[in-house]
Amino acid sequence: MKHALFLPPFGELSDPTVLMQVAAAAEQNGWDGLFLWDHILRPPSEPQQIADVWIALAAIATTTRTMRIGPMVTPTIQPRPQKLAREAVTLDWLSRGRLTSGLGLGVDASGELSKFNELVDPIRRGDALDEAADLLVRLWTGETVNFQGDYYQAIACDSCPGPSRRPEYRSGWRHGARPSGRFDEPPAMTACSLSRSGSTGWSAGPLSSRPSAGIVKDST
Repeated sequence: MKHALFLPPFGELSDPTVLMQVAAAAEQNGWDGLFLWDHILRPPSEPQQIADVWIALAAIATTTRTMRIGPMVTPTIQPRPQKLAREAVTLDWLSRGRLTSGLGLGVDASGELSKFNELVDPIRRGDALDEAADLLVRLWTGETVNFQGDYYQAIACDSCPGPSRRPEYRSGWRHGARPSGRFDEPPAMTACSLSRSGSTGWSAGPLSSRPSAGIVKDST
């Protein structure tokens, strides 16, 4: 069994230099991975400073050598698959193949979908996530991609370079929230229906977004 940290890059942890310090300390103390929440808005009661996850992960990649890193999880509604594919491949090369890319439906609890006129209906978002995952896998091959779906398309797109490792070794983690937030009921069916795209892990929520003070203190 391997163990990883799962951190919200909000408040004190929105500073990428602090995240770099935490990651370096975690790796030195035997942790196998470090994953970051991927959000662009938080409720008014929570810290409003939020780091960009992909830039923060790039910083972490430069200060670590062995631990796996990645977003946990990125909603494929934001950003679009073609942008996400390029970010993931670039980070995979920078980290020398240590990226585990988590994909999810996204949540609108803070208005981070509706305030930007993104798709809100969870069933349609589930369908769009299936489609985006399929397109991402194709874009990650580094080959010319032709794709036509209900939500996304790619017409004769050359997506090179490909990832630093062969695509079949890439892990995909999916996240689904329970409708009531309880852990004693099954995940939402819109998340469970994604198995045909080959996810290999599961992240469940909700979790507290305020662990940063102790983590920052213990890492410095």
